[in-house]
Amino acid sequence: MNATADRILDAGQELIQTRGFSAMSFQDIAFEVGIKKPSIIHHFPTKAELGVAIIRRYRGTFAAKLEEISEDPSKSSVDALDFYFSPYLFFASTRDKVCLCGALAGEMPALPKTMRAEVRQFMKAHQQWLEEILRRGSGLGEFALIDSPKSLSRVIFNSLQGSLLVRRSTKDVSQLKDVISAIRKLVKNKSSIQQIR
Repeated sequence: MNATADRILDAGQELIQTRGFSAMSFQDIAFEVGIKKPSIIHHFPTKAELGVAIIRRYRGTFAAKLEEISEDPSKSSVDALDFYFSPYLFFASTRDKVCLCGALAGEMPALPKTMRAEVRQFMKAHQQWLEEILRRGSGLGEFALIDSPKSLSRVIFNSLQGSLLVRRSTKDVSQLKDVISAIRKLVKNKSSIQQIR
């Protein structure tokens, strides 16, 4: 993929995260990148193909980072979970940006089937990663879980995604910070909780 295609993907992702897929047009992207619409069509013939390419790149980047920290022997399960919070905190620090797939989830009925499948895969992969981190941390005594790793992974993922949408409407970053604080207390053992106070 060349530099122009990357810039198209960058602009498209930014527009989806701030406006939504339905509100994004090739003309918007052309304006942002400084090219003409035919240049976009040359790389991505349809809006659906562009959407799929944006999601796949986003999923791949996120997956690589999560795999890297989960396989780093110097990082604990607590470190991995804290790392997972970082992109949500970044999104919350921006004006209107939310997770790409969180933004698309609100438009699921209107999305092309190919994009819906990619969004579902993102949701599934993230909950599976959280489940594995919670299970590992519990086995190592880093976490004291009050429910199954699978159930808690859903609680964590849904709480973080929902908090970004609430923050977008209220402009109150403390919404997300409070949720993260509650998640830490929910899963960490007593000694870990005392250390973060």
